Amino acid sequence: MSKIILITGGSTGIGKAIGEYLHNRGFTVYGTSRNPQNCANSVFPLLALDVRNAASIQHTIAEVIRISGRIDVVINNAGVGIVGPIEEIPTDEIRNHFETNLFGPIEVIKAVLPQMRDQKSGLIINITSIAGYMGLPYRGVYSASKGALELLTEAVRIETKPFGIEITNVAPGEFSTNIAAGRYHVPNSPGSAYRETYERTLNLINEQVGGGDDPIKMAQAIYKIINTPKPNGHYKVGPFMSRFSIVLKRILPDKLYERMLMKHYRL
Repeated sequence: MSKIILITGGSTGIGKAIGEYLHNRGFTVYGTSRNPQNCANSVFPLLALDVRNAASIQHTIAEVIRISGRIDVVINNAGVGIVGPIEEIPTDEIRNHFETNLFGPIEVIKAVLPQMRDQKSGLIINITSIAGYMGLPYRGVYSASKGALELLTEAVRIETKPFGIEITNVAPGEFSTNIAAGRYHVPNSPGSAYRETYERTLNLINEQVGGGDDPIKMAQAIYKIINTPKPNGHYKVGPFMSRFSIVLKRILPDKLYERMLMKHYRL
């Protein structure tokens, strides 16, 4: 029987790549988008869902269950980027970011667990980020939201094991997507105390995204996890140096690692 898969944020980037890859391998895939009517070329159905709205989440998950009778895999992929000096990011924008990147996935998990518990099976894959393993300059809010999701997954993974449910994190490094187009970024005003260093860092971030890996590598990793009976709690996918940076953080003294990051970002 074809597994039923729901992917939040399935209209572009990593989510779209994952959905197409799984669809082409015989899975029944449903993606979501806040505005699915604007995505005419999707090879799998796109349902309306706003991860910042609990009622929207409940409605869409209920719709998938009504159509297919079950949900086997949920991929929490919907997310947004945010960059800027923490001092200058409006607090409302920080709250909005966490609503999407942290509270959204939490609400999706809470909405789907009763169905998976009834099935006595299910897999939830949270797409986090290698940035969630370290506080990156001018991406501190993004790092914090993804790091929080990593830790939350560790807890709920243990809580739900007695019900036959598996939950895991997949942390991508730099991938070539359009995340930069939709992220919030603090304007680099002439009077900012961070103007020079922020501009250098922002240019570097944009270069890394533009020259990142093909999202198909994320799709292949997700496919492998879905076909693993007992997946691990954490996976890292992306360029070697992105993944190795986590190892370095674990083994290097804090000040040495901090200097290494500052050198990388030309600070």
